[in-house]
Order: sequence, then C-alpha cells, then structure tokens
Amino acid sequence: MKQVKLEIYTPKDYIQPLISALSQIGACNVGAYSHVSSYSEVSGTWKPEVGSHPFQGKIDELCCGQEYRLEVRCPFNCVEEALKVIKEIHPYEEPLINVIPLLNDLFGIH
Repeated sequence: MKQVKLEIYTPKDYIQPLISALSQIGACNVGAYSHVSSYSEVSGTWKPEVGSHPFQGKIDELCCGQEYRLEVRCPFNCVEEALKVIKEIHPYEEPLINVIPLLNDLFGIH
C-alpha cells in the first residue's frame, strides 16, 4: 500500500488551513497536481462528557450541527506526520480522522 485516504471532519473555517498544511508535507497530491481535496457538508451529533473541553456544545447535552468531511490522499509514509499536522490545526479536542487504505496501486491508478 502506497497511499491512504484521510477523511477529516472539521468546521468550514479550517478546511483551507488543513489543505495548505497537509500539502506542505506531501499529502493532497495527485500526479502533477497539489492541494487536491474534496469536501462536503455533513450533519453530525456529539455529546460532551464530564472531563471534556468541547469546541461547541455543553457538557452532558446532545448536540447537533453542521461540519465538513474533508478527503485527501496521503502517502503511507507521511501518515504519522499528517496526523500531527491535523491535530495542531484542528479545533476539536478529539478530531474525527479516518485513515483508509487505498488499493489504487494494485490497479495502476495514480
């Protein structure tokens, strides 16, 4: 496996800073293109528990809101650095990040 897809749930104002920072470390590249990403608005729920420090919402109350799912490709050998970059920029105490293996290289897809 050469690449993964990073799926990051984030407020809208953090999309461009995340793309810029991830591009600087080698993520968000497809062929001769940089800053390649996609994002879409999604609805989410969360309930801050005692001991949390929520970006939005109140302790012990179910919250609903809009956020964005940001998707970018990342070389497998950059994943740890990408996670560090995301956590430095992202406003959530516990950002929701999915690292999804890509099998593109098996099929000759770049």
